Amino acid sequence: MGSIAVHEFISIDGVYEDPSWTFDYGFDPKMGETLGAITGEAKAILLGRNTFEMFAPAWSTRTVEDDPGAPFFNETQKYVVGATTPAVEWANTTLLGGYDAAAIRKLKDETDGVVYISGSGTLVRALLADGLVDDLHLFVYPVALGTGARFWSDEATTKLALKQTEVYDNGVVHLAYGPA
Repeated sequence: MGSIAVHEFISIDGVYEDPSWTFDYGFDPKMGETLGAITGEAKAILLGRNTFEMFAPAWSTRTVEDDPGAPFFNETQKYVVGATTPAVEWANTTLLGGYDAAAIRKLKDETDGVVYISGSGTLVRALLADGLVDDLHLFVYPVALGTGARFWSDEATTKLALKQTEVYDNGVVHLAYGPA
């Protein structure tokens, strides 16, 4: 039986949309180590359709010389949740169709290791509501953006248990949570 581990880059006011605003803070090498530890245990990647359509063109042509994470993203089996077929293709991808908690639970049960999710806020909120997320890694940036899609829904309470914290030299705080 596997587990689901999520990582999100969010602002202090919860915005996760278009994380290009994170570039102002640089990428602390220790963040890379943390993300490497998370992805190092992953046997599958689960993405919402929108995130998949952003990731596919960005990652599919990268090599290990471009980015050490390229082999992970390109060679790992990817599963995409979405009611419509993505407009782009990417190797090792299976379309799951619209969100179905039972299908995700089956994927989790059949995966011998971690199912990794990056971004995919709508999908992650649904997974949290259905109790399917085992590890939630929030990388909180020291900026309040004021506008943009927010990770947290106004419609649901989500209780979590803090497992770990880490502060990076660029001011980003890593908060690792599990189910409460």
